[in-house]
Amino acid sequence: MATARRERFIRAQLAWMLGATLVLVLLDSLSYELVFVVSLIGFLVVVELTAPIAVTPAWRRRLRWLIGIGLVVFGYIVVREILAILPPGVI
Repeated sequence: MATARRERFIRAQLAWMLGATLVLVLLDSLSYELVFVVSLIGFLVVVELTAPIAVTPAWRRRLRWLIGIGLVVFGYIVVREILAILPPGVI
């Protein structure tokens, strides 16, 4: 039972990432940052939509580490983009 749910989670995440990459390619907006951000959003959505009601398996508890690392990298990307927008004399 847990293996089927884990496989469903992985399939949903892969489908989201492939779909997002395809849309970014079609929009001619493909970049590492955008793929990462859209994949992180999809990851968070898939985690919430596939969350069990009563008992949380051990493999789902380990997803917190991936979420934390993803949010740190997202913060780095946001700060880097903000610094690129600011005029040179501001900092």
